[in-house]
Amino acid sequence: MRILPDYEHMEYRDVYTCLLHRYRHILGLWQPDIGPYGGLLNVVVDGLFIIGWMYLPPHDPHVDDPMRFKPLFRIHLMERKSATVECMYGHKGPHNGHIQIVKKDEFSTKCNQTDHHRMSGGRQEEFRTWLREEWGRTLEDIFHEHMQELILMKFIYTSQYDNCLTYRRIYLPPSRPDDLIKPGLFKGTYGSHGLEIVMLSFHGHHARGTKITGDPNIPAGQQTVEIDLRYRIQLPDVENLRNFNELSRIVLEVGEQVRQEQQQQEAGEGPALPQERPAREADAVPAADSGKPADGEAAAEQPAQSGKGQPFVLPMGVSSRNEDYPRTCRMCFYGTGLIAGHGFTSPEHTPGIFILFDEDRFGFIWLELKSFSLYSRVQATFRNADAPSPQAFDEMLKNIQSLTS
Repeated sequence: MRILPDYEHMEYRDVYTCLLHRYRHILGLWQPDIGPYGGLLNVVVDGLFIIGWMYLPPHDPHVDDPMRFKPLFRIHLMERKSATVECMYGHKGPHNGHIQIVKKDEFSTKCNQTDHHRMSGGRQEEFRTWLREEWGRTLEDIFHEHMQELILMKFIYTSQYDNCLTYRRIYLPPSRPDDLIKPGLFKGTYGSHGLEIVMLSFHGHHARGTKITGDPNIPAGQQTVEIDLRYRIQLPDVENLRNFNELSRIVLEVGEQVRQEQQQQEAGEGPALPQERPAREADAVPAADSGKPADGEAAAEQPAQSGKGQPFVLPMGVSSRNEDYPRTCRMCFYGTGLIAGHGFTSPEHTPGIFILFDEDRFGFIWLELKSFSLYSRVQATFRNADAPSPQAFDEMLKNIQSLTS
């Protein structure tokens, strides 16, 4: 039996039996149970280690910046026939931890030396350090009082876990040839809550954005936006687009038509809702009639206007965390966004408009909030993250949503 060069007392058989085989079920993509906040963990084999990397959005509001990541735990062989689990949380280096595979698609971690997470300056130093890492700033830099309260609340809530967490498996969404754009993970702006991770997936004539990380209003696991790909919206020219009331009128008219046709369907009256295929991303020209479902075949025949798209500007009075949004868009659709009070109270689906900028960026205007969210694709590559089937992915979405409903 050949001896491993980095561990002279280890044999390949021991590494496979005690490390790779024993912990094979925790490889992949996971969402931690941290109340409304959620998270994104990728467990991978890295050389002779198995490492759990927590992925974090970039600092608010820089939505186009790359994801940040840090190790939460690692597993390796310190001696023959025995794997060692180490907690990587805190700033004092690796220390003793434990991993338990609870059941299929679920495992938990525990730190056995939480004193390694403490700092000499006490909670104040821990908070200042966390704030620099999480937000890239100090509390004095944040002038909005409500935002300060949300940040302090998140620190108090999340730090109590001390890296003792339960994780549930999640999958990346499956891709189909007729999807509007490639589905996947996106970073999105959510006002005072900062940047959050959203999973965009396609389901026939609808697209859904599901929160992988969340906040006390709309927690992780909930569907944040839904887009009806049968209803393309023709934006007015730039001057009229600046008028919020004009855009609101157009969107609400489409929303009323959607509501009436759904009522007719439920009552068994009237024609069925149109079943044309969704327009693909390459179909860059908005539908001519903003108040009617898009004709997919006709849209496919429309020219792409030499790839220039349509001019876009936010209406006056619509707030945005990031003013550096694209000034041209390819197409727009009617959609609804989920809003709720603190603690996910009185949740309500409210009308809005989905704006496709390009393959990697889209936006959503929340009419009731007069707010704009900009989403940018997560470019990181995740291993062992594909769903075994579309049915398994749909079941996963139901499961993570039910945990916070």
